[in-house]
Amino acid sequence: MPGMRDVSSRYGGVSPLAPALSGPAPFDQAWRSLFFLHWEVDPHDVAPHLPPGVHPDLFDGSAYVGLIPFRMVDAGLGRRHPTPYLGTFLECNVRLYSVDDQGRHGVVFRSLEASRWITAMAARWGYRLPYTWAHMRVHQRGDRWAWRSDRRYPRGGGHLRMTARTAEVIEPTDLEVFLTARWGLHSAAAGQTWWTPNEHEPWPLHTAELLDLDQDLVARAGFAVEGMPSLRPLFSPGVHTTFGLPVRVA
Repeated sequence: MPGMRDVSSRYGGVSPLAPALSGPAPFDQAWRSLFFLHWEVDPHDVAPHLPPGVHPDLFDGSAYVGLIPFRMVDAGLGRRHPTPYLGTFLECNVRLYSVDDQGRHGVVFRSLEASRWITAMAARWGYRLPYTWAHMRVHQRGDRWAWRSDRRYPRGGGHLRMTARTAEVIEPTDLEVFLTARWGLHSAAAGQTWWTPNEHEPWPLHTAELLDLDQDLVARAGFAVEGMPSLRPLFSPGVHTTFGLPVRVA
């Protein structure tokens, strides 16, 4: 399939362990209380949404779009310098899976809801990432979680209603490692494509049961999925992650 990359080795060619960062770390953060929801999509539908020099990353010929709500905690500049208030908020992103010609497997964000207006706009304008400001809430009672998000700015519409129950710790499948062990971000800014690496410990993963799901964020990101995810939902209590400096993709 022209323009596609499908590595047949275990985990689809993705390393389950993060490569060590080299050079300075401009910022770090903690990702907490994550849910991973995935739908299988046509690889040809993914390709137009990726920046130049980046290709759909396939597993056994299939491409996926992910919807991931979570809590961002203690984001800040450098290592372990959290920004008070502005560095902690709720987020929900829609992401695609990408690989460049250097073999770096990452993600491309189609949208990122954030509950802090200033933080969302700073990331949108400063990093040229598709952040939007949303009114978001999450409630936990025991193993039961309820998420709600309503997009406010800059584009009206866009919502998420999700109720889920978390369960036991699991050993992830090769496909689940392929989708979660992502050690960087591909993005476009200033007429260039960029790779921003990140490093964290392996995900602790649990199974999750979706009790209710109503969302249009994936459709607004360009993918007409319907109903429940194609793959089993996953939950993680989270990891601490550190980002390296961005480099241009040749």
